[in-house]
Amino acid sequence: MSMPRPKRFSMIREFHLADWFTLGNAVCGVGALFSSMSYLETHNVLHLYFACGLVLAALVFDVLDGRIARWRQKSSAMGRELDSLADVISFGVAPAVIAYGCGMQGLYDRIVLAYFVACGVSRLARYNVTAEQLSGDDGKVRYFEGTPIPTSIVLVAVLALAAWQGAVRDQLWGGAVVLGGFTLHPLVLLFALSGSLMISRLRIPKL
Repeated sequence: MSMPRPKRFSMIREFHLADWFTLGNAVCGVGALFSSMSYLETHNVLHLYFACGLVLAALVFDVLDGRIARWRQKSSAMGRELDSLADVISFGVAPAVIAYGCGMQGLYDRIVLAYFVACGVSRLARYNVTAEQLSGDDGKVRYFEGTPIPTSIVLVAVLALAAWQGAVRDQLWGGAVVLGGFTLHPLVLLFALSGSLMISRLRIPKL
């Protein structure tokens, strides 16, 4: 008696149109990382502009994937997880690496930037777990708890402006402070504030 063949699972077939835009988000985030590393190697400020521009492009993809999912009324648990993973890259890791490239490379800077990324990851995980609890009778989430991770685009805009004005590396706004033999750039505290707001209980209406 022959055994039935296991059904093959095709991940591509499970993708909805919105998921492809989510992947575009992730690709832009990875591109921003590559551009940041190119800046560290070449010191050509154009790479910083590219990195910041790619994070903006990732935000466009992030907005579009949500709109397309609502328009087509097609979403899935895999799509939600995919969106979170893409957001971690584009709005968590990429802004932190851009900040590092701009000159926030002291020990305290690294701790703050790692804290920022950890807050972003925690914020997304909390949303995925509590989305059903926060949704109304129509199944839609009415508000966010903590600021959404894409708000880090504000930090990226600040870094882009600093790069445009030449305020990077040794000329970074706010200068540097040495504490216990290790360096802290006060500008990095914006990342500490952003991360703290993400994990707060602050209620943000969902548009």
